[in-house]
Amino acid sequence: MKHCLPVTAAFALLVWLGCQSINDPTDGVRVTQMRPDERGFVAGLGIESQDLVVVAEKMARGVLGVEHIANAKGKPNIVLVPVINKTRFNIDKDIFLTRIRVALNANARGRVNFLARNRIDALEQERNLKLGGQVTGGEKVQANEFKGADYILTGTLESISSRGKTGASDYILYTFQLLDPRTSDIIWEGFHEIKKQGKDDVTYQ
Repeated sequence: MKHCLPVTAAFALLVWLGCQSINDPTDGVRVTQMRPDERGFVAGLGIESQDLVVVAEKMARGVLGVEHIANAKGKPNIVLVPVINKTRFNIDKDIFLTRIRVALNANARGRVNFLARNRIDALEQERNLKLGGQVTGGEKVQANEFKGADYILTGTLESISSRGKTGASDYILYTFQLLDPRTSDIIWEGFHEIKKQGKDDVTYQ
């Protein structure tokens, strides 16, 4: 019995150390599932998932509130044009428009229609195969059935960055525009701005 207590204590210590290793998210042992709008422990000064969620939801609400969309007769056709990334961060800039489109489709309740212009090559190939009789359905297809855009949605990411001995700072401005391709009018414009400061040691891909 005299030897049981030290052995038990040592075993308890090992179990405690093991639990600490499993529960510590910084040692690479455990993967923690988080909400997309939640800031994680691996974070830097650049564009994070929570920024994407906030910006996309805000821009989607802005587009749906535009008179041309809210009071439109029928469903306006919208084409997404790739975002221009002028920041120092290497990100998939198209993910913003994808997230905005998803938010709009979820909240628009059929009030808008998106055209898959980014898939135009595949769509043209399929149409030509049908028109050429190589696949079925050609009798229902016309050469000019592709819809034109009533509005174009695009955006720009811009930043002001500074570096010093104590750390770094990045201000990022997100601007999005809804354009009338017939008149070149800016029907709507929305923005969101974020500033972060700290040590920049995260690589963005």
